[in-house]
Amino acid sequence: MIWPHLPVARVMRRLRCRYNQIVVKRAAVFIFLVSLLFCASLRAQDAPTSGQTVIGRTMVVIPFENVSPTPGLEWLGESFPETFHEQLNSPVLYVATRDERLRAYDRQGVPAGVHPSRATLYRLAEQMDVDYAVLGSYKYDGAQLTVVAQLLDMRAQKLSPAVTESAPLADLGTLQSALAWDLLRLIRTDFSESKDNYVASVVPIRLDALENYVRGMLATTADEKVQHYREAVRLNPAYDHAWLELGKTYYAQRAYEPAIAALGQVQQSSLRSGVIVREANFYLGLAAYAHGDFAKSESAFEFVAARLPLAEVYNNLGVVAARRGQKKAVDYFERAIENDPSDPDYHFNMGVTLTQAGDLSGAARELRTALDHRPNDAEAKMLLDSLAPSAGGIVPSGTSSKVPLERIKRNYEEDAFRQMTTQMGSWAEQQFARSDPRAHARFHLELGKELLAHGFTTEAEAEFHHAAEVDPSSTAPLTALAEDYDARGDAREARAQAEAALRIRESADAYLILARLDLRENRMEAAAQDINRALQLEPGNSAGQDLKRTLAAKLAEKAQPLPQP
Repeated sequence: MIWPHLPVARVMRRLRCRYNQIVVKRAAVFIFLVSLLFCASLRAQDAPTSGQTVIGRTMVVIPFENVSPTPGLEWLGESFPETFHEQLNSPVLYVATRDERLRAYDRQGVPAGVHPSRATLYRLAEQMDVDYAVLGSYKYDGAQLTVVAQLLDMRAQKLSPAVTESAPLADLGTLQSALAWDLLRLIRTDFSESKDNYVASVVPIRLDALENYVRGMLATTADEKVQHYREAVRLNPAYDHAWLELGKTYYAQRAYEPAIAALGQVQQSSLRSGVIVREANFYLGLAAYAHGDFAKSESAFEFVAARLPLAEVYNNLGVVAARRGQKKAVDYFERAIENDPSDPDYHFNMGVTLTQAGDLSGAARELRTALDHRPNDAEAKMLLDSLAPSAGGIVPSGTSSKVPLERIKRNYEEDAFRQMTTQMGSWAEQQFARSDPRAHARFHLELGKELLAHGFTTEAEAEFHHAAEVDPSSTAPLTALAEDYDARGDAREARAQAEAALRIRESADAYLILARLDLRENRMEAAAQDINRALQLEPGNSAGQDLKRTLAAKLAEKAQPLPQP
C-alpha cells in the first residue's frame, strides 16, 4: 500500500521499485500520473464515501492440470492461459503474459513444466502482485472434456467456488469462451452480457491449429517452433497470433525475408487483436530495418506510433530517419527522450545525430547525459572524447566512419505499459473510494488530457468516458471528447458529444465546438448563434472572441453583414 501522506518523491520511488519487476519503461506520462495520484489522494482523504468502481485489476492464469489418463493432451493445459489472455485482457483487467508468469516461476525456483501446489501458487501470485489467480484442471473421458476452474481473490484471500464446463474436445474453443464468461461474472457482478451472446461473439480457433500454436510455444528449438507455427497458419490462415510468433521466430533467426512475409500476414483490420497488430508491425519494422528496406521499416513503425506512441517506437523511427539522411530524426529522438529521459540509448542516438549535423556542443551534452545513466558505455565515451577540442572535434561530413550508428530498440513494452496503467488506475480508484464524484471525475478528466497530449488517444478517450460515468452532471468530459473527435476529423461524433454536453447544461466550450464545426461547414448563421451564446455565458472568452473575428472575416469575403444576436 502506498500511503497518501508520503512525499511525492517517496511515492515515485516505491512505484518504480514495484514496476521494475516487470521491466517497465518510466515514461513522462507515468511520472505525471504518480504526481496526479498523489495530489488526488490528498484531496480524497477527508471526502465523503462513495461507491468504488471495480477497474484496474490484474490476473495471472496458471496452466490447467491434466487429471485424465488420456495421453497426448498435456498441451491443453497451456491453452487456457493463452485463450484467457486474449479474451479477458482489457483496459479494466490486465492478464499477465506467459513470459511474465515464467519469470515469476524462475524467481520461485519452479520448473516451467511443473504444476505448482496451491501454496506455491499463492506465493507466485503474491510475488507478481496480481489481484486474481486462476487455477483449474481438465479431464477427458474419450467423449467429453470437462474443465473445472477457480478464482483466487488475492485481496480477499478467498478461493471462489468451482465453475465447470463440459463439451466435446472438438468444441474446446466454445468451452473456453464459456469458462471465460464464468470468470468475468465472478470478477464483475455488473457484467450484463448474456453467456450465449458472449460465446457467440468469439470466433473459436480450430482445435488442430490451436494445438500446433501451443506446441510451438512449448517447443525448445527454433526449428520446432517454425514447424508448429507454419502448420498452425496452414490450418488457419487467419490465425494472427501464430503469424506473429512465426515472424518473431524468423526474426530471432535473422531470417528477415520470411519474417517480413509472416508479420505482414497479421490482419490490420482485426478489432479484437489490436495489440497483436501493433506488436506485429513493431517486429515488421525491425525485420525490414535489418533487411535494409528502410521505407517499409518506417511505415511499420509509423503505424505503431500512431496508435501507441511508446518511447522505443519513436526511437526506432529516429534511427530509420537517420539512416535515410532525414533531418526529422532529431524530432523523433526528442520525443523518445521526452517519454523516457532515463534511457541512455536515446541520449546516445541524439548525440550521434547532432554530431553528424555539426552541433558538437549539443552532441557532447547528450553524450554526457548518456554516460551519467550508463558510465561504462565505451562507445559513448569514445565519441564524446573525439568531440573535445584537444581531439580536433569531428568534421560532420566526410568522416562518418568515426561516428557510430544509432542504436535501435528491440524491446516492445506494450504489455508493461498496460500493466502499469492498469495497476495505477486501480490505486487511483482505491484513493477515490472515499471521494466525491466531482473530484473523482476531475482526476480522470485531467489524466485524459495529459494522455492526449502525449499521443495516447485511445487511453485518453477511455479516461474521458470514465469521467462522464463517474459524474454524469459534468459537461467537461463530454466537451473533452468532442474536442478529441474534432481533432481527429470525426465531425459527426464531435457534434454529438458537444450536443450531449449542452443537454446537461449550457457550456461556452460546447457552443464554441459547435461554432467551429459550423464554420467549416459554411453554416454562418448557426456559427454566429453558437458564438453569441458562448460569449453571453463568458463575455471575456478569448477563443470566442477569436472565432467571432474569424466569422466576420469570412462574411466580409462574401460581402455579407455579421448576423446580429
